[in-house]
Amino acid sequence: MPPIALPHDAKAGPTKSEVRAVVHSKLELEADDHFAEVGSCTGAITIEAAQRAGRVTALERKPERLETTEKNLAANEGSITADIELRNAEAPDGLPDDADALFLGGSRNFEAVLDHAVATEIDRVIMNVSRLEVAGKATEAFRERDILEEVVQFQVSHGYELAGATSFHSDNPVYMLVGSATPDEAAAADDSKTGGSR
Repeated sequence: MPPIALPHDAKAGPTKSEVRAVVHSKLELEADDHFAEVGSCTGAITIEAAQRAGRVTALERKPERLETTEKNLAANEGSITADIELRNAEAPDGLPDDADALFLGGSRNFEAVLDHAVATEIDRVIMNVSRLEVAGKATEAFRERDILEEVVQFQVSHGYELAGATSFHSDNPVYMLVGSATPDEAAAADDSKTGGSR
């Protein structure tokens, strides 16, 4: 995919390009997927998802940030193939019932959002967290709903010249929770054989 343009700032900074690359590798979006996002902010994740998925529904509770998403989407319209709907709403209100993949870019109301993911059996659920305490709570919330597949922690550093050599500036660590709210087919088959008893 070509690099995206983000000429408009939301005063919260876009998800870093290296982090976005991992997000999309985990989401594995395809042309017939409906992708939903909670907290579109600058629209960085939204735009790249709209280059891969067939439909995109992006929620943002702050009108000024939603406007930034709209402007940055317009700056990338030549590379976007999805049908996009932006909603000024606070999740879980406004989330679609037919999403195949869901990304949570923030931690506000995340437990209610995960409940929605379980209720609507969203196949791929990813949540990024930057604070350790929130990462712990989110991990427990994923586990309690039996949707946790993996937790990834990574940190990116960028080189810069220092006294004729190379040193590095480090970005803050990111904790990425990856899961699925789609019932396990093997477990479902086993239940059908045993009449649902174990």
